[in-house]
Amino acid sequence: MLITHPRPFNIGLILAISFVGVLLIIFAPIFGDGKNGLQYSDNLFNKLSKGSSYFIPAISRSNEAFMGRPFEFAVKMDKQGDVDRAVKVLMAGGAQVGTSEGALKVSGDLGKVLSSVLADSDAMFRNRDDEVSARHGMDGKEVLRLWHDVLSRSVKELQKAKKIEEANMVNQVLKRAVEPAYNFFGIEAQNIGDKALIVIALLVFYVAYTMWWGYAIFYLFGGIGLSMKKAKVKKEV
Repeated sequence: MLITHPRPFNIGLILAISFVGVLLIIFAPIFGDGKNGLQYSDNLFNKLSKGSSYFIPAISRSNEAFMGRPFEFAVKMDKQGDVDRAVKVLMAGGAQVGTSEGALKVSGDLGKVLSSVLADSDAMFRNRDDEVSARHGMDGKEVLRLWHDVLSRSVKELQKAKKIEEANMVNQVLKRAVEPAYNFFGIEAQNIGDKALIVIALLVFYVAYTMWWGYAIFYLFGGIGLSMKKAKVKKEV
């Protein structure tokens, strides 16, 4: 018979069956709004991540030092349609824009333009895309995409012109305002302090559940006579 040690095998079998039972519960849509356990936890951690990614007030304070500072750069867009829409967004942000063969020549007050970018990012971070749409006459996420396309290209141009402070400020606005606002749009932000017990419980469950399956395999293999033992060292005569 394959089972050489019934007791550990039975323990392993119980652990394996209960593991699968819990797995079926995890995948059942019983965690609110038709979500399963994975969707619930993923949604929760997205909310907590957004809650800890709000840097716009700090970036706005840093941007005050760039109010009245002139800038100029030229960038080439990939699509002609993006050129037309980018002109609209940039001019609404207070920049002066010229176009030539798919390229944008942008100039103006850097602090003022970045302040407009931050205002759009803040509204989108708070899921108020209607405010952005009203300002620019297009979808809020499209506005952020255009800001990102133009400003990410401008960083290299500003660096080439030895405008290092300006380039660093633009990069900060991109990384800590535009990108979080775009990526977390539609998600409700939550403070981790409000969900500390749930987070701890999920992390403890994850560790325990991983060990649960490991012990199931360990006992099942032990029950059929498979085990790991340290090899004996042969002594030379």
